[in-house]
Amino acid sequence: MPSYTPTQKTAIGQFAGITNVKDSAAAKLLKSNNWNVQQAVNAFYQSNNASTPPSQIETTLNKLFDKYRDNPKDEPDTIGVEGSMRYLGDLGVSLEEPVLLAVLTELEAPTMGELTRQGFVDGWRRLRAPDISTQKSSLPKLRADLPIASLSPASIFHRTYRYAFRLGLSPGQRTLPLDTAVEYFKLLLSPPALAWNTPTTPWLDLWVTFLTENWKKAISKDVWEQTEVFVVKSLEDEGMGWWSEEGAWPSCLDEFVAYVREKRGDGKGGEEGEEMEL
Repeated sequence: MPSYTPTQKTAIGQFAGITNVKDSAAAKLLKSNNWNVQQAVNAFYQSNNASTPPSQIETTLNKLFDKYRDNPKDEPDTIGVEGSMRYLGDLGVSLEEPVLLAVLTELEAPTMGELTRQGFVDGWRRLRAPDISTQKSSLPKLRADLPIASLSPASIFHRTYRYAFRLGLSPGQRTLPLDTAVEYFKLLLSPPALAWNTPTTPWLDLWVTFLTENWKKAISKDVWEQTEVFVVKSLEDEGMGWWSEEGAWPSCLDEFVAYVREKRGDGKGGEEGEEMEL
């Protein structure tokens, strides 16, 4: 058997444990993927000859889930606030970075401070990440995809943005308190997530000011979702040539458009392309 470094031997063990292949086959595929376990696992399951992921993945994920449970006796299938904080800390995810929302979206967390067994196992199984090491390896792609504006169901930004509304709700609520919504907008619509700014229009700053000084109301699910559509369109055309007063936009966005046009001096002789001053 060829000689491998300790790091390569560890990678072989991880890959073989996930895929149930022999060490020799594991080493071959790892070598072709620069010894990146996550990349090799993805390549393995994407190949035409790959079978359904083995139950070993679920077994490994269930053991990892059990490690972080707060109350195994009374809530065997739930990780509570303390366990979630320990897990996210081990994962290397800060509570103040937008990738936190992407991770919670992928794991279908019911709230910001709770994880369920089914969501945890199903989510990481989809991402082919059965342990902390491979889960950490999944984070760079999530971080890289969050700034990409898209309304596609496959988009990390789209899925995270839509799911964030659910994460922000308290039990029994149907709308987001304005202060909560504003914090989520800031987290999701500024770097390192999506930058909602164009050359002459500071959209996010205008939006936050409008909401807090003019709107002053809770944010409904419809407003939340239509704001995402507005964001993507405004990034494509900051002149809002796509906007129509006859469109089925929520009144909040109707008023925001009027607010932006007033601030920009649209139609009042302002030079096109001239940067705004707040």
